Amino acid sequence: MRIMLTCLIMVSLLSTAHAQRAGDDYNLVIGTYSNAEKTNGIHVYRFDLENGDATPLNKYTDINNPSYLAISDDRKHLYAVSEAGQGGKVFAFGFNAATGDLKLLNSVPSGGDHPCYVSVDKENKVVFVGNYSSGTLSAIPANSDGSLKSDVQTIKHEGSSVNASRQDKPHVHAVVLSPDGRFLFVPDLGTDKVNIYRINTDASEPLTPSDPGFAKATDGSGPRHLVFHPNGKIAYLVQELDATVTTFEYKKGVLIPVQTLSMRAPGFGGNVGAADIHVSPDGKFVYASNRGDANDIAMYSIAKNGWLAYIGSQSTLGRTPRNFVIDPTGNFLLAANQNTNDIIIFRRDKKTGLLTDTGKRIAVDKPVCLKFVKAQP
Repeated sequence: MRIMLTCLIMVSLLSTAHAQRAGDDYNLVIGTYSNAEKTNGIHVYRFDLENGDATPLNKYTDINNPSYLAISDDRKHLYAVSEAGQGGKVFAFGFNAATGDLKLLNSVPSGGDHPCYVSVDKENKVVFVGNYSSGTLSAIPANSDGSLKSDVQTIKHEGSSVNASRQDKPHVHAVVLSPDGRFLFVPDLGTDKVNIYRINTDASEPLTPSDPGFAKATDGSGPRHLVFHPNGKIAYLVQELDATVTTFEYKKGVLIPVQTLSMRAPGFGGNVGAADIHVSPDGKFVYASNRGDANDIAMYSIAKNGWLAYIGSQSTLGRTPRNFVIDPTGNFLLAANQNTNDIIIFRRDKKTGLLTDTGKRIAVDKPVCLKFVKAQP
């Protein structure tokens, strides 16, 4: 009787542990540039947060260049830009987080050329899109089923900056919501500004210019992506053209620059092309990817006041790390190497912030966007 009771307890404990782990399962969703065979698209993998293993679940291929993705907070909808030159589009999908299945709902024009970034508010009322080549951003209302409406608000930036070959006109590169969802921050590579808009998701035109209407970056720096610290009081901007990271103090729609650091490793003299930036979930480290000849991740520790200190760089072991992601536990950093068709899985040391190659890879053609989403309710 005692043996049977012990066995029952062990089975119960194992079942509970499995249920707890299952409740923490995550999907890795990958956006790509399309390959010549048209077999690429949006990939969904199940990712093991303990050992870094990735198992393919699903793939949607009937879309051209789904280069950036956004997933609604309720995990029921996925939005993808189709970076297809003139007349870009935004696609809306129903998303089953448990199975990884994608169901196309509809698509609408992005309001410009070469859409490169998409985000969605917490209530899934409005989808925001940045169009690189046309220097425009759009606010697109969503229906209750997640599909997109056709009444798009589009705003066109004006201006230029000092780099004649890259900054002859505006180039919107991201559309990032503030932590409270009240403001939209729009890094513009072509004008060296982060433009700022107030958001009213219930208005017919959700975006209105804030006051002040922008934060100025260094001339020729090329603002690209912006990320907020988990405390909501600090923001970090990666700048493509000069490969720098700027720290901002943030309060109520206002960004105040306080520090700028280089992403270049000591002694590096090659071409640069800074791309992506993320903060570790514990708020202790910042990582930023650099393309060009560098092909590495610059790593910084974060002081109590939010300022950064460079701690080193890690090769991405491939070429053109346009995007990377840190898993929600902070155990792993995954670097998407666009031009070597692979995703490199690094383990993070949570104390030092440094990265170690696990030896694990995900083979995907031209990966350019990585998103984690919890698999269960």
